[in-house]
Amino acid sequence: MYMRKTFLLLPLLAAAFLIASCRGGGGAAAVPAQGADTLTMRHARNIRLVTCPDYTLAVLRNPWDTLKTLRTYVLVDKDRPLPDNLPEGTVVRTPLSRALVYSSVHCALLQTLGAERGIGGVCDLRYINLPFVHRACERGDMADCGVGTSPDMERIIALHPDAILLSPYQNGGGYGRIEKLDIPIIECADYAEPSALGRAEWMRFYGLLFSREAQADSLFAQVDSCYQRLKLHAMCSSSSYSVLSDLKYGPVWYISGGETTTARLFDDACGRYAFADVPSSEALPLSFEAVYDRAGDADIWLIKYNRERDMTYADLAAEYAGYAQFKAFKTRNIYGCNTARVPYYEETPFRPDRLLSDLIQMFHPELRRPEGLRYFTKLKE
Repeated sequence: MYMRKTFLLLPLLAAAFLIASCRGGGGAAAVPAQGADTLTMRHARNIRLVTCPDYTLAVLRNPWDTLKTLRTYVLVDKDRPLPDNLPEGTVVRTPLSRALVYSSVHCALLQTLGAERGIGGVCDLRYINLPFVHRACERGDMADCGVGTSPDMERIIALHPDAILLSPYQNGGGYGRIEKLDIPIIECADYAEPSALGRAEWMRFYGLLFSREAQADSLFAQVDSCYQRLKLHAMCSSSSYSVLSDLKYGPVWYISGGETTTARLFDDACGRYAFADVPSSEALPLSFEAVYDRAGDADIWLIKYNRERDMTYADLAAEYAGYAQFKAFKTRNIYGCNTARVPYYEETPFRPDRLLSDLIQMFHPELRRPEGLRYFTKLKE
């Protein structure tokens, strides 16, 4: 009963906190109540956005300790004077025009929103499967700031970015020397959302950072609507296939728990995920034998890999002989996604509707669409 009351009080406490923040707090001049507008988030659980007359407040909940705040940002238009008595938080002058972006996921989103010119530099260029980023770096329009775990500080200082966008990690221990540069660090915790649509909705926050809020709101409305239609479409199917995903990595097979976005996507596509009943929101390391015992008879097997040429059944068996024991291998019902050739990681975080379309077509062949699959193809001999 106590936990239930606490859960019910959380939204009220969050709302009270945001209203107090818009009033400035700590003796700041009050803003009329009608001057603050809380933006309704349909699916995202770890971010709250409130627009006030002179700024926008973004409060990020700590996804690993949901009673705490990860970071608070105060977004202020760079063309206007900095208001007095701002609430506590990291001040970010918007729109960003030379941001350092660590992730290809967010680079791809910014291109979709028409804000790619706001990217001043990137990290881990060799892992970014986006031609526009490579062309910009070759021309000198973007700075290659080295490896994300140990970035080139001289290049970052020369770039003088107006913000640094990176992904936080639980028990990450901070961001090293870049925290001393007095540059706003935007913690992109979208990946920790418990649902695919929740993660995608963070595009509305990124739209605010780059003055593309209208484009972001419109795109998310489209994604949400398409996802819901596809989900209903899958429910009309009479077929029901069991599903296994991914491959061994060294001696371990990392399996998505039943509370991960992957498992929920499988469920929304009306597929029977072999590990759906595992109560975890993380990837769990299992032995080959443990995976085979539970999923050896799975009807469909989805794999992702990064190779110059598409993987075949012969390649898969050569990689690990045990793979040939699986039912999906024997019935030739394996689908592969070559992430070196298709923008799976770049697109799907903010376009889960496209991934859901692929899953539905694989799980329910009678629901195949004329355009076919976007990311996956059936393995060849």
